Amino acid sequence: MLEDAEIRAAVRAALAEDVGPGDVTTLACIPPDSRSTALMNARRPLVLAGIAFAEAAFRDLSPGVSVERLRADGDPVPEGAPVLRVSGPTRALLTGERVALNFVQHLSGVATLTARFVDALRGSKAKLLDTRKTTPGWRRFEKHAVACGGGTNHRVGLFDLVLIKDNHLAALADEKPNAIAAAVARARRLYPLLKVEVEADTLAQVAMAAEAGADIILLDNMTPIQLLEAVGLVAGRAKTEASGGVTLDTIGAIGATGVDYISVGAVTHSADAVDLGLDFV
Repeated sequence: MLEDAEIRAAVRAALAEDVGPGDVTTLACIPPDSRSTALMNARRPLVLAGIAFAEAAFRDLSPGVSVERLRADGDPVPEGAPVLRVSGPTRALLTGERVALNFVQHLSGVATLTARFVDALRGSKAKLLDTRKTTPGWRRFEKHAVACGGGTNHRVGLFDLVLIKDNHLAALADEKPNAIAAAVARARRLYPLLKVEVEADTLAQVAMAAEAGADIILLDNMTPIQLLEAVGLVAGRAKTEASGGVTLDTIGAIGATGVDYISVGAVTHSADAVDLGLDFV
C-alpha cells in the first residue's frame, strides 16, 4: 500500500520541477478569480493506476480544488470514460494538469500492460511477478501499478529476499561442494528468516539448487521443453520461477510447463504511457 506522505512528496517534487517560480502562461492569461471544472478522460481502454497522485497534484496547488474520483485504481476503464472530476480555481487546474497526467498515464500504462500478461496466463497456475527493473525513485509506485493490473510483487529491493544470481555463483566458483550449496548455506546462517532463491542456467544447477534446499529456483532463459524438465526435476521441493525474454506471445506456453511464477521485467521497464487527457467542461 502506498502511503499518503510518499505520494505527496513525489507530487511536490514533480510540481517543483515543472512549475519552478511560476506558471507564466497561466499567470499571464487567467484571472485569479476564474473557476473551472475539468474531467480526466481515458482516450483508450486501460487499467487505472495512480489516481491518488493526480488528486494530490491539484490539491497541493490550491485548497479550493474539489476532486471526485470516478474510478479506482485497478478498475478497467473503457475508451472515453472519465476517471476524475476536478473543480476549482482555473489556475490550479491548468498548472497541475501535466504533473497529474504524467503520473496517471505512466502508472496506468504499467497496470494495463500487466493486465495483458495476466490475461495471457489464464488457465495456468503460474503467477506473474515483477522485477527490480524499475524507474529509479518510482519502484514502489510501479510495483503498486503492477498489483493494480493483477500481477504479484516480487522482492522490493536487495533487502527482503536472498536471490543468488549467476555473478554471485561465479564469484564462488571454487567453493566446495559447489558454489550453490555454499551460497545457500551461508544465506541460511546469516538471514534465517528470509527466503532463498537461486538462479539456475542449466538443469545441473537446478538439481544442485533443489538439493541445497533453495525455497525458489529461478529458471533463467530456458525453453519450454527445458522448463518442463526442470519442473519435473524439482518435483515440488522448491517453487519454480521462469525468467528471461518473456513476451505476450510466449508467456502462455511458459505457463503451461507448470512453473509457479513467471517474472517479466517488461511490465515496468517497457510499458507505454496510456493516453488520458484533461478536458475542461
